[in-house]
Amino acid sequence: MYGASPQAYDRAITVFSPDGRLFQVEYAKEAVKRGSTAIGITSKDAAILLAYKSSYSNLIVGDSLKKIFEIDDHIAVTASGLIADARRLVDVARVESQKHKLTYGEPAGVEAISREICDLMQVYTQYGGARPFGVSLLIVGVDDSGPKVFEAEPSGAMTGFLADSIGSGKKTVDEYLEKYYSENMETNEAIKLALTALKKTTEKKLTPETVEISYATMDKKKFHKMNSQEIAKYLK
Repeated sequence: MYGASPQAYDRAITVFSPDGRLFQVEYAKEAVKRGSTAIGITSKDAAILLAYKSSYSNLIVGDSLKKIFEIDDHIAVTASGLIADARRLVDVARVESQKHKLTYGEPAGVEAISREICDLMQVYTQYGGARPFGVSLLIVGVDDSGPKVFEAEPSGAMTGFLADSIGSGKKTVDEYLEKYYSENMETNEAIKLALTALKKTTEKKLTPETVEISYATMDKKKFHKMNSQEIAKYLK
């Protein structure tokens, strides 16, 4: 049994291999790596999301390729991997956010919503007859403790970051952000830094049609989705 090939352990999510691996979770992470790149970054007083939309046909309606989803006024997420899986997690997060607001009379914290999402993702690694979510999420928002970025992995692991990326260009983007990111950056500087990092992941020219940008500031605590004109100014 201990000399069996990985195929002996990858047919069920509930079976560990002898070296302690869950192959279905690892396969889900591979699905994430095939997705388009997205970036979450915090500035001195804002939380920012950028997502690249790769269009494979001129016949696609650009607005239908939505990559940034609002959970509440002050929380938004972007995803890489199976976007259909992401929509399910987004629906759960929205319900939990509204429950918190109705129960406690105040908006939910970014970390609390991130933890709810990760708890659900972790459940899907425990039971037979289900598969892990083939998606990673960047959960970004602002609350009383400041701007926040959390990454939710298919395993249900949750990690907080000052700046982070997911998708096919993760290695390139993370190396660039580690080199140039500063916690004291203004919002405009953080957006420019993230766009520069995103440019390094593709040979295609970035356009307002292929990039989504949303941000929330500490004073307004409400996400603003940039329109094409605003994005074009940054791309120049």
